[in-house]
Amino acid sequence: MATHICLSLCFFYITTLHLVSTLAQSDNYIIHMDISAMPKAFSTQHTWYQSTLSSALKSSKPTSNNLKSIISTKLLYTYTNVINGFSANLSPKELEALKTSPGYVSFLRDLPAKRDTTHSPSFLGLNPNEGAWPAAQFGKDVIVGLVDTGIWPESESFRDDGMGGVPSRWKGQCESTIKCNKKLIGARFFNKGLLAKNPNITIGANSTRDTEGHGTHTSSTAAGSVVEGASYFGYASGTATGMASRARVAMYKALWEDGAYMSDIIAAIDSAISDGVDVLSLSFGFDDIPLYEDPVAIATFAAMQKNIFVSTSAGNEGPSLGRLHNGIPWVITVAAGTLDREFHGALTLGNGVQLTGMSLYHGNFSSSHVPIVFMGLCDRVKELAKVRTKIVVCEDNGTIIDLQVSNIFEANVVAAVFITNSSDSSFFLDNSFATIVISTADGEIVKAYIKSNNSSAKAGMSFEMTVLGTKPAPSVDSYSSRGPSSSCPFVLKPDITAPGTSILAAWPQNLPVEVFGSQSIFSNFNLLSGTSMACPHVAGVAALLRGAHPEWSVASIRSAIMTTSDMVDNTLGPIKDIGNDNKRASPLASGSGHINPNKALNPGLVYDAGVQDYVNLLCALGFTQRNITVITRTSSNDCSKASLDLNYPSFIAFFNSNNSSTAQEFQRTVTHVGEGPASYAASFIPVEGYEVSVIPELLVFKEKYEKLNYTLRIEGPRKKKEKKVAFGYLIWTDIQHVVRSPIVVTTLKFDF
Repeated sequence: MATHICLSLCFFYITTLHLVSTLAQSDNYIIHMDISAMPKAFSTQHTWYQSTLSSALKSSKPTSNNLKSIISTKLLYTYTNVINGFSANLSPKELEALKTSPGYVSFLRDLPAKRDTTHSPSFLGLNPNEGAWPAAQFGKDVIVGLVDTGIWPESESFRDDGMGGVPSRWKGQCESTIKCNKKLIGARFFNKGLLAKNPNITIGANSTRDTEGHGTHTSSTAAGSVVEGASYFGYASGTATGMASRARVAMYKALWEDGAYMSDIIAAIDSAISDGVDVLSLSFGFDDIPLYEDPVAIATFAAMQKNIFVSTSAGNEGPSLGRLHNGIPWVITVAAGTLDREFHGALTLGNGVQLTGMSLYHGNFSSSHVPIVFMGLCDRVKELAKVRTKIVVCEDNGTIIDLQVSNIFEANVVAAVFITNSSDSSFFLDNSFATIVISTADGEIVKAYIKSNNSSAKAGMSFEMTVLGTKPAPSVDSYSSRGPSSSCPFVLKPDITAPGTSILAAWPQNLPVEVFGSQSIFSNFNLLSGTSMACPHVAGVAALLRGAHPEWSVASIRSAIMTTSDMVDNTLGPIKDIGNDNKRASPLASGSGHINPNKALNPGLVYDAGVQDYVNLLCALGFTQRNITVITRTSSNDCSKASLDLNYPSFIAFFNSNNSSTAQEFQRTVTHVGEGPASYAASFIPVEGYEVSVIPELLVFKEKYEKLNYTLRIEGPRKKKEKKVAFGYLIWTDIQHVVRSPIVVTTLKFDF
């Protein structure tokens, strides 16, 4: 099988939408301008904005004799960082005049600010007054390294306001093209392997500077500084902050537009270890290769030996089982979930009925009524072209949404409404035309209206602000790769789910977030989706735990994150799997559950593991001594206690469906990390079709750091035709703590 790299850069570029409405009175508006359209005659953006506003006011008030005074009262602020543009108080007539100005892109009505962050910290329960944030001092002086596409150091997310001196233990450096500070303390790039493989290519920016955006986004997600007033053109607005806002950042650029090679990635991680990072975030992976050929597995083994916590992405190849990468026993592997946040648009029919649905449109569209027509499956481009100036309604038959979007685009249709019950948002990410996605129930209302009014049917579209508190959330998103791991199937992967869909984070200021025709749109923040976005969330939480518990091993931190995770959503029902018809999510999709940073701070019990434990596993996998040496960097590997039974906070058992008399046992050791004596009683969420038991059923600890053992036994299947994948949970409970481990039992046969 050909080895190939599957970078988790296949994230979804997600943009947002505009609220387009005509007000009867003057209102405040934020005007977004295309900086590339600024004439050279203007020395600053401020003077260009003044001139633009002046011209608009002249056209709307041609008889005004005191234009300079009017401008001074109309112009509120000019912006150069958060957006390229300005804010002004305008009448509807003045706003319409401004829209015809050269360089005008779009407007937003100035709505009340809400201190909602980029939302994922709030969604995870992080609070500046209690819990993991203050206990860890927001990750103060923990060093988070990322191997990625580079960084945009000028972003506000990497300001060092109020930060103390760089920790004396830091040995890293910043290459000459990057100006580091007390926040961004390391920046290096690695491309010798890339250049050797491709001697004829020309690298545009031979530096650590980010030319793709991915690295800037992930690093600010993990450890970005607090930035007030962050948004994507006013959407997902609030205070942007990384998971560990007082942690330091070091960027190691090894992923390039022209490719990424093992030699460069290994060199990057090697340098990170030498420099002294505490946490590594790796939002990429390699598919279909054994551990001893996987550069991530090889390099992170050395990181584990140095007690460096490594967070990795599971991949974006869901929802089929067994497509996960980074199934590495000594790292944490992260799946992607949704937030309780959606972006909505409104469709107002000519009879006054208003329907809302999902929309990510970013651009201008008239809110006045225009003809609306139903075109069925929208599968004939020539017919669509005949109605291109109308709002076209398409109905999903469950299989061709992507084709419908493509056809609408090809026909140059100005606006479309898609009728579907699919909760997978990836199909309507083309924002080159106005789009709203509505449910099939609402679709029936639209179709009935069009049918009863025939050619006179009209509708209007508007694009509103962010909607919070949507339910159910979180859910495992469909793109997130599922286990088991092909490289090490006997360790259940993924480990944990974290926010990965529509994540707002920093973006290079010179890199377009969207292109409409020939016009590039810029923003200091961008919305992206993928396990690439979930991975740095966990890296940031690990930085908090490292700050709060510097004595913990990386295995203990991983254990704390896993065993304290949430298994219910905001409806108090089980977390759902979008990729499996919104059924209850299996641990093969969600891992142990959804990350809960505050609970992870005080897990009660942890499952620890050291170098020899991993060597025992490698030996039991049937690797040769040469294979193992590649990973461990020593030829003296002791295989006398080879075992597939790693001391891990989860369980996976493979059964032969034809053999009902088999049983499997797992040995585990837990360490009491709470204060004083404690007693933990065992209970189960049953694994359907199998008998699961534990000995002993009570663990009595006399003191902190005491270790006790238990044995988990799985018998079955009890029936000849059981579910191919069944799962449940083992739960250890004392007065204060709930320590939960997933159990997966499967009769599926994988080509490992």
